[in-house]
Amino acid sequence: MFYHVKELQFNARVSKPDPRFARLLLEQFGGGNGELKAAMQYFVQAFSCKNPYPDKYDLLMDIATEEFSHLEIVGATITMLLNGVNGQMKDAVESSPLADMMNGKATKEEYIHRALFYPQFDVLTAGGPTVTDSNGAPWTGAYVNANSDLTVDLRSNIAAESRAKIVYEYLMKFTDDPYVKETLGFLMTREITHFQQFEAALDTIQPNFPPGVLQEDPRHGNLYFNMSQGQDAEGPWNEGTSTRTKEEWNRIDDPLDFVCRTNGLTDITPGDSVPSNDDLRKLDEELSRTRSQEVTSATPMEDISWSTYGEEMQPKTHRTRKVKEKA
Repeated sequence: MFYHVKELQFNARVSKPDPRFARLLLEQFGGGNGELKAAMQYFVQAFSCKNPYPDKYDLLMDIATEEFSHLEIVGATITMLLNGVNGQMKDAVESSPLADMMNGKATKEEYIHRALFYPQFDVLTAGGPTVTDSNGAPWTGAYVNANSDLTVDLRSNIAAESRAKIVYEYLMKFTDDPYVKETLGFLMTREITHFQQFEAALDTIQPNFPPGVLQEDPRHGNLYFNMSQGQDAEGPWNEGTSTRTKEEWNRIDDPLDFVCRTNGLTDITPGDSVPSNDDLRKLDEELSRTRSQEVTSATPMEDISWSTYGEEMQPKTHRTRKVKEKA
């Protein structure tokens, strides 16, 4: 059940209309890294967590709902940046932008320049946001990543928050409006907050590496193929030990020769320092049983009801922690 409060989560303001920046800000309304994508991604992911991970269900639904709040902030800001456009477009006299376009080539080019080469934003919506990115590409469900494996989904969310954060960072470079920058700064900061929340949630699931259930094939996990010619770079990704499995990196400087000598990588013998196939099989079976039991033991198979309408429906006591009000 959603309950809409008419006041925004953050007091979005603009100093003056700016149709060009409104078009850029569409990226965070209906773009691939925007607020609608984040809201729908976390909302969809939450369903498979309801029984096995009720605490993560709560987390995902809370953040998804906040992302809808952020979508509202972005939409409101776009609308304010377009203030006056709707009235002008409905004015049938010669002062309207459409009428001005008929007065000569220069005026028409200036109008298109104002829209930053996406004139449909003005012509088709006349003052409101569209469910598109800044180039007019429609929002699509293909943006949503949900695999019903919580360790995979949480990693997707950490990456999503990182991308959204950097888009806000870039957007700040295209506006001089202090009010708009303040709003973007709030939204950018919440991306950092959500990053940390998803990271903390992932850390509560142990073991969580590798993602999913199955372990690696010990013949291939520590190989680094030098696939390019020229000056070679070295670093912890191809020398020393791997970050999680702590296997010694085996750098293959001549991949073609190595593939031929090993019969297409099928005749490799794992080193003494890596687990045997039997050990890995036992790990697979153990983790498979653990994850399966987590889901099946918490999932009813009859008389199934999503909600209980018990104590959780009672109003929450107002709580605010570590928030200092301005004097």
